Formats: sequence, C-alpha cells, structure tokens
Amino acid sequence: MIQALKTLQTNAGAIFDTTETAAPLTFSNDATALKAARTAIAVVDRSHWGRIQVSDADRLRFLHNQTTNDFQTLKPGQGCNTVFVTSTGRTIDLVTAYICEDTVLLLTSPTLQQNLIDWMDRYIFFADQVNLADITQETAAFTVLGPESDALLEKLGATALLGRPQANHQTLAFAEGEIRVAVGSGLMIPGYTLIAPSEQAAKLWQTLTAAGAVPLGERVWSQLRIEQGRPMPGQELTADYNPLEAGLWRSLNFDKGCYIGQETIARLNTYQGVKQQLWGIKLDAIAAPGAIITIGENKVGKLTSLAETAEGYIGLAYIRTKAGGQGLKVQVGDTTGEIIDIPFATRGYLDQKIEE
Repeated sequence: MIQALKTLQTNAGAIFDTTETAAPLTFSNDATALKAARTAIAVVDRSHWGRIQVSDADRLRFLHNQTTNDFQTLKPGQGCNTVFVTSTGRTIDLVTAYICEDTVLLLTSPTLQQNLIDWMDRYIFFADQVNLADITQETAAFTVLGPESDALLEKLGATALLGRPQANHQTLAFAEGEIRVAVGSGLMIPGYTLIAPSEQAAKLWQTLTAAGAVPLGERVWSQLRIEQGRPMPGQELTADYNPLEAGLWRSLNFDKGCYIGQETIARLNTYQGVKQQLWGIKLDAIAAPGAIITIGENKVGKLTSLAETAEGYIGLAYIRTKAGGQGLKVQVGDTTGEIIDIPFATRGYLDQKIEE
C-alpha cells in the first residue's frame, strides 16, 4: 500500500483488511457509500487487484490463443473482458484487457497476477515475442461507480469516453504525468476505472473524493458484486466450473478459433450441455458458503458467496439447470431461500429458453 494514499484513506475513516490484500475494508460509512454507488457516485480502491503488462510483437496473437475472447480485431483504445481457462475449460480468472499502442494491460483479480504470469509463461515458446511484467506495485487502480460518474469524468476532461463501449480507454494528463481512464466499473453499474502511476495515487484519490465521489470499502464492494453476480476466483471461479456456467457468455467469442480450453467450451455450447448455472439467492437466515442447496431430498446446487444487507442475506449459488431458475424455492442448510436473477450473468442459448 502506498503510504501517502493509506494516510489519506485512514484520515477519511478507513479500516484496512488484515489479509494479504491490505485493502480498505470500510470507511466507516457503509450505508452512505452503498447509497452513493446506487444513486450518485462512489470510489473504490482496487489497487490490490493485479496488473500485468504484456508487450512485444506477438502480444495480441498470444493472448488471443490463451483466453476466451477475440484479441485480433481489437485496436489501441479498445478492450474486452476475457477468461483464462484450463485445457478442460475450467475457470482460472476473469480479467479486463486494455489494448494500448505497444502493450496490453491486464487487470486481474486480487493477488492473482503472479499465478497468471506463471500460467502464461508455460505457453511462451522460444520463437514467441512476448514479455510479461507484473506492474501492480508500480501502479494504483481506482473505480468510480454510480449514475453520476459521467459528470465526474467530464471534470477530469475525459469526455471522449462518454457513451463508449466497455473497456474503451484513453490516457489523460494528470499532475506531472498521465493516467489511464477506462469505461467500466467491473460491475453492471455505470462507472470508470482509472489506473495511475503509484506516485500519483494519493493525489488522484484526493481529486476524486474532492469532486464528490464517496469512498467505498471492500465490504460494500463485496455486497455489490454479489448483488450484481460478478463471479470471483476461489468462490465462483474454480476448477469446478466453466465460464458458461458462471454466466460469462459476454466474455467468450465462439468464432475466433482455437485457444486453450476451446474444444470443451464449444462442445458445451453446441450440444447445449450447461448442467448448472450461477444465480443469486435471497436467504431467510445466514448460511455458510459451501452449504448444499436442496429441494426435498434432492441436491440441486451449492452456495458460493454470502453477504448481509439491510434487507437480509443475499448470496450467489450454482443451481442445476434442470432444477429451474428465478423464483425457485430451495433449502440451504438450516434455512430457506429463493433464486433470483443477477445482472452480470448472461446465459447464451439458455436465455432464449427462459424467455420462451
């Protein structure tokens, strides 16, 4: 954690996570921050998320062959969400890629950057012109989110991004250097992600909060991501699940050709073989992630994440496709719950069946 930034955040009421992420857990304002993200504008420190710089001549071809989305058609200033998967199509991480003039910048899940570097390094062969660098410590990442985020972007002077597709980005002069501003909050909430050199982190945080963005900690971010249905490694993204089950259809391209895990994913799509899906769940009482979900004596799924909200307990769960979806009543351990939809998930051919 950059000390000047940590000092600013501490003075604003931050209490820090004691795990290896060392992220602001809360700013002692959870209700206010949650309301700001939903009705105005909030800012969350995502500096503990990983950042990998991929460079050299074969960078786009390499990433195209390593992940689920199409890199060959992307131009500088564009980007995409893409999934790293195993050879059997199981999820490793959902990352956001920003295509720059001479590099590609990958925003990974927290603390996963070295795992992904090690994974990619296995597939760099002698003739490949690809370099990988962990730039997490050299940079900071903040996300502003909420319906008033466009107004803040105008104050920063990045008006060219207004109305642009997700992951479009540009550099912007700031203080004595440059920052990168990108469309997208990481959730299905309007917002922008800003990546800056570490020496500019404190000043950028101060600028964002002075412009009206309410500081938001990990606890509220976790609630929002569960409400939205964004899957995370170790919970919804594991060796037990594939990207189709996780609802990540927007991050896949079925026309791009071969990549690691492509055969399995293509077969699941072609033969409509998605056996379980990620859904939200409203619970009547607390339950532990990992709890088995049943209907009568039949196991139909598993709870993967849980958050306590002012309205009660909500979670994420994988539910067997044949059991049903939205509106389904289930038993979760010693309590009951109802399956609800989540904005982040799309379901490919299953969406058509649901509509029918």
